[in-house]
Amino acid sequence: MTAVLDRAPAPALPRLRRDRRRWAWGLAALVAVGWSLAGAVDGDVLNPAGAAQVGRFAAAALSPALDGAFLGVLATAALVTVAYAVLGAALAVLLGALGAVFVARTTWGRRRLGWAAARGVLAVPRGLHEAVWGLLLVNVLGLDPWVGVLAIGLPYGAVTAKVFADLLDEVPRGPYAALLAAGAGRAAAALYGLLPQAAGGLLSYAFYRLECAVRSAVVLGLIGAGGLGYELALSFTSLRWPQVWSAVYALALLCLAADVAGRAVRRRVAAPRRRAGVLSRDRLLTAAVLGTVAAVAWSWWYLALAPASLVSGRTREQVGYVLGAAWPPATDGDLLAEVGRQAVVTVQVSVLAIAVATVGTVLVAGVAARPPGRVGPLRRATGVLVRVALLLLRAVPPPVWALVLLFVLLPGVLPGALALGVYTLGVLGRLAAEAVEEADPRPRAALTALGARPTSGWLYGVAPAAAGPVLAVALYRWEVAVRDTLLVGLLGAGGLGALLASRLAAFDWPAVATVLVATVVLTLAVDLVSERARRALR
Repeated sequence: MTAVLDRAPAPALPRLRRDRRRWAWGLAALVAVGWSLAGAVDGDVLNPAGAAQVGRFAAAALSPALDGAFLGVLATAALVTVAYAVLGAALAVLLGALGAVFVARTTWGRRRLGWAAARGVLAVPRGLHEAVWGLLLVNVLGLDPWVGVLAIGLPYGAVTAKVFADLLDEVPRGPYAALLAAGAGRAAAALYGLLPQAAGGLLSYAFYRLECAVRSAVVLGLIGAGGLGYELALSFTSLRWPQVWSAVYALALLCLAADVAGRAVRRRVAAPRRRAGVLSRDRLLTAAVLGTVAAVAWSWWYLALAPASLVSGRTREQVGYVLGAAWPPATDGDLLAEVGRQAVVTVQVSVLAIAVATVGTVLVAGVAARPPGRVGPLRRATGVLVRVALLLLRAVPPPVWALVLLFVLLPGVLPGALALGVYTLGVLGRLAAEAVEEADPRPRAALTALGARPTSGWLYGVAPAAAGPVLAVALYRWEVAVRDTLLVGLLGAGGLGALLASRLAAFDWPAVATVLVATVVLTLAVDLVSERARRALR
């Protein structure tokens, strides 16, 4: 028997096979980047005469304006920005919680057509950037504080509803099924049977939305909504670089405060405190919720919001006029051809932006991540500097980066793409650093124990595990970049944003409707492609 076993062939190991789908998506990505780059560098792109101005801008970073009068202006502007962010995020969470019940797959059961229609309704507010909402609402409400709140709350509410619905679909359905069996309706069963179980994830995402709302409030300030963005735009227009950097540092501090608070809440939600094996009330989470409620009340008072202005006769008249003037959308051949050309430019800008951000993220993610265990002072200082740099990159809105780049680059696709890429690098770099920190430390520890150097341990023990999540986040940011492309386009970087700005300035409402429809359709198409690509990476 032993001889027979000795002669028996060893079991064949499973052969590793290439995933052709991943190779196909990788090749498609390279082709898309090459095509976008060819469109961006068609002709002269450099403007050497502006190099001196960029030098003065960079030098002013070490000497920001610190006079008392200007700092007082910045403090008041910061309060406006915080108020807009808090109320916008609160409205988004409220709309998201209500909308999630009606767009969750669990609520609709087997009625896929109704579920698809509900998700399609969310695509309209979600497909337009907050700045576009702000420009549209100004034409209806005028310079009312509701413009900033609604411009953040409506698109963020649609995004939040989609994320909340996905969270609801992932929780156990036992209580939900029990309520249905007891005679409750689907909406009521989802409200009482699903929402309590998903409360932790919902709370965590709600605080993440608050972080994003701070940056959106700054962007709205650039188009006249007030706050730090407005002060930044005024200082930039007058080329007062020390004041520009003071505003940038104030923005960075706000973003840092939101990041730290949001991260603390998410960590407590992910690892709730226990006493003797029993869940106990977390004072930090309680304080965060109560503080948020107090901040909402203060923001409402500080902005002096009047609900009556939303239903006033003037508002109803303006809504009727805009809708009547915009319908039906323009369908003449010249406009449709121009929309098609600018849609191509929008895609090129977004592809180049994500390519720049992804390459930058690969270079800095390992350094930006907080290493486990004890490290030397040089490594610690380098990590802090990289994280501060990423914070500054995402604190400055893309239009400001575009204006800086326009000193040394000629107007066109390239400055808009680079500006959006630099901003996205700040966001994506931070998310990638968190993915590296959360990766399984055991492969790296095993390689280190075998004598591998720190660089080798990171390349072979951490990078492979973090690559999938980082690429998935990069693809998700591509969806966001398409919407952000409209923002830099409003400043002349081309694409659908530039076309929308020109039609809005001419009050050509049928053409505005056509551009908005094209924007939503393009966003949906990119969402679909991105989802397919993320599925291939799993």
